[in-house]
This record gives sequence, structure tokens and C-alpha cells, in this order.
Amino acid sequence: MAKQNLDLMESGAKVKLGTSDKIIRGFGYVFITLYAICCIVPFIIIVSSSFTAETVIRAEGVQFLPKEFTLEAYNMVVKGGGIWKSYALTILMTAAGTFLGLSIISMTGYALQRKDFPFRNVISFYIYFTSLFSAGLAPYYLVMTQTYHLQDSYLAVLLPLMMSPWLIILMKNFVKAIPHEITESGKIDGAGDMKIFTSLILPMLKPALATIGLFLALGYWNEWYQSSLFLSSKVEVKPLQYTLYEIVNKIDALRNSVAGQYVTLTDIPQESVKMANAVLATGPIVLLYPFVQRYFISGITVGAVKG
Repeated sequence: MAKQNLDLMESGAKVKLGTSDKIIRGFGYVFITLYAICCIVPFIIIVSSSFTAETVIRAEGVQFLPKEFTLEAYNMVVKGGGIWKSYALTILMTAAGTFLGLSIISMTGYALQRKDFPFRNVISFYIYFTSLFSAGLAPYYLVMTQTYHLQDSYLAVLLPLMMSPWLIILMKNFVKAIPHEITESGKIDGAGDMKIFTSLILPMLKPALATIGLFLALGYWNEWYQSSLFLSSKVEVKPLQYTLYEIVNKIDALRNSVAGQYVTLTDIPQESVKMANAVLATGPIVLLYPFVQRYFISGITVGAVKG
């Protein structure tokens, strides 16, 4: 019965739901609605608090709607932190890292699923094995700085996030859903491996590319840890998240310094600056979701089901 209903849904025909199906679907809609509200309300509070005066936040706490509207927090962030250069750098690194990462991961996942690739099992085990163990922070830092000499280089931020074992395994599961006969048909027509990959395989990997591309973009956009390790004060422009982190630290230092004794504490919008930082860091990347949502949902489903 379930298979018949699925076939009817795929053919576009309307399926008459029973009472139990309607009850389950109703509970599902209610649960999803409540969950969505729980996710949206905190973000609304963050946006509202970023436009609220610091005195109101300290006296009455965060507000669902701005009680005393002010742009003081945004003015402090924009004027004092070189925020626009950091935005440009982060956008450039996100675009370049996502493109290069997708290229490497998609080719790796395709090669590991080729039945005529003799070392695919060995390499797959090697990739999976590296996801289970880590040498630790000290060896990692020494390799990046002493062996690769990437101290104070943007490559120290760009390269480690470009690919990961989990994303390669996820792409491998996506490619597994593509019949091997498609590759064989390309060979019969005289196409080379790169031509087969770019013309036949890649067009069928749109959900996978959107899903993994979103993961890569989020990783680059939210990156601050690599910057704190390898980018010192010699580097003038740092990625966005680390720049916002430094702004908050500077405000905390000012409030606790001797100079802060000559400034009224309420004149320094500490809490509202934190909220403004969250809005500035989250806002642009949220705009990416509507463009990849359609592929993202189907991609997660396919990647989870295929074994």
C-alpha cells in the first residue's frame, strides 16, 4: 500500500490520506512550526538587541523589539575594526576555498568509486583512518609553521578547510548512486576520463555539489581558529570572524583598563556590540540558503541512504 501511494505521488496524482495519516501529518506540522519559532525568536532578539541602547539592555535585559533605537553598536564596529576589508577577504576566501574544495572533493569521490581504479580501497581506508585519529595541536602547529612555513600566510587558513575525510566519504556515497554504465558509455564514444567527469558525471552531482559546497562555505565563513593560530599582528587584514572577535576583546580591555575609569561604563556598548557582531557575521551567509535549499534537502537524503 505504501509503495502504491509512493508511485502515485511520483506520478503527480493526488493520494487520499486516512485519518491516522492526517493526525500524524498534523502533529508533524505543529512540531515543525514550534521548532521553527524556537529557531527564529532568538535571532529576532539578537537583531533587536543590536539596535537597542546599552543602558536599556543593562537595566531591562534583551528586548524582543528595540525600546530605544540606536546605531551606536554598528558605528563602533564599522569605524573601529576595518570591517569592510575583512568582509572582502572572507568573501574571497570563501569563494576560492569552496570552488577549489568542490573540485578536489568531487574528483576524489568519483575516482574512489571507479571500479577500474586499482587502489581505491587502499586510498579509501587511508582517508577514513585519518578521520579517526589526530596527532594533536602541537605537531599540527609545527608542521604548518616549520615544515610548510605558512606562518602569517592566508594559505594557513585556506588549505586546512579545503577538504575533509567526512566530505570525501559523503561525495563518494553520492557518486555511488550514479550507474557505472554511464562511464562505460562515455569510453565507448571515445571520451577521456576528464571529459566523462565534466560532461557526464558533474551534471548529475548538482545535489551533492550544493550540499558539500554549503558545508565548505559555512566552514570558511565561520573560520576564526586557524586565524588565531597562524595570523599574528603582522597581518593587517584578518578574516571577518576573527576581526569581530578582536573588536569584542578590545572593548572588554577598554572597560577593564585604566583609561576605562574615565569613561562611563554605560557609554561603551559592550552587549549591543556583541549582538551587532552576530548579525554582521550571520546575515550574509543566511542569504545563501535559499539558493541551495532545493539541492541541499535532496542531497542530504541521497547521501544518507546510500551505503
